[in-house]
Amino acid sequence: MSHSSASPPRATSAGPHSATGAAARIVLITGAARRIGRALALGFAEAGWDVAVHCGRSRAEAETLVAQIVALGRRAVTLQADLALETEVAQLVPACIAALGRPVCLINNASRFTEDNARDIRYTPLLQMMAINLGAPLVLARALFDATPDAAIDDETQRSVVLNVLDQKLFNLNPDYLSYTLTKAALQTATVALAQALAPKVRVVGLAPGLTLPSGAQTEAAFAAAHRVTPLGRASRAEDLVAAALYLAGAGGVTGTTLVVDGGQHLVPLERDVMFLTGG
Repeated sequence: MSHSSASPPRATSAGPHSATGAAARIVLITGAARRIGRALALGFAEAGWDVAVHCGRSRAEAETLVAQIVALGRRAVTLQADLALETEVAQLVPACIAALGRPVCLINNASRFTEDNARDIRYTPLLQMMAINLGAPLVLARALFDATPDAAIDDETQRSVVLNVLDQKLFNLNPDYLSYTLTKAALQTATVALAQALAPKVRVVGLAPGLTLPSGAQTEAAFAAAHRVTPLGRASRAEDLVAAALYLAGAGGVTGTTLVVDGGQHLVPLERDVMFLTGG
C-alpha cells in the first residue's frame, strides 16, 4: 500500500525479521521505484536488508517493487514524497522509522535530469534540479544524523551511512546537461563537507555510475554503442552498482570519498556527452 506524506505510513507487508532485532538492517532509497533505484532496492533486499522505497509519482511501480521485496522475505514500505518540497523530504526518515525502524543507510538516488547547455540555461529548471538533486540529499542527511544515537560516537555498530549517487561525468566534464552537471558537482562537494561535519556518527560517501540504462529517446543500438566507449568495453551495469553500494554501506573505514563504477568511462575524454556521439 502506498502512503502520502499526509498520513503516517506503515509497512505494506511484514517479513520474518524484526525491525528492532539485531539482525535488522534498514535502507531508505530515494527514487527507488524505477531504473537504478529499483535495482538497488532489490539488491539490498537480496542481501538481507529491509527497504523503504521512496517514490515521487511512480506509486504503482513502487508498490509492485515492495511486493517483490516482501516475496524475498524482507520487510518493505512505500514512502511517497515530493523531493522539491522540504516539508515532505523532512518527513521521510521519521516515516521510515515509524514503519520499519531506524535506517542505517540512506541512498540519495533520485535526481532530476533535463537537457540544457550554457546557451539555453534558465533559472526555473536549474533551481528545480538543485532542490531535488542537492537540497533533498542535504535535508535527508541531516535527518539521518538526528536519528542516529549519540552512542554511535563510540560504538561503530550504531553508526549510519549516507550514499550519494553522483555521475562519472564529474570526472570527465563536458558542457552538455549543464544544470544537471552543476547540481551533481555540488552534491559531490557536499559529500566531502558532510563527511567532515557528520563524523563520527554518520559516514558520507559517493557512488558515480557510468552509462547504465538507456535514457529518454535513446535507441537500443545507440545505447549499446555508447556502452562500448570505455576501456573495459562496457560501462556500468546495474549489478555493478549494487555490489559497489553494498560495499560502501558496509565499509566502516570509508568516508568523504567517491567510488567511480563506470567501466573506465571517465578515462575517455569526450567533447560532448556520449549520448550525442553515438546517434542519441
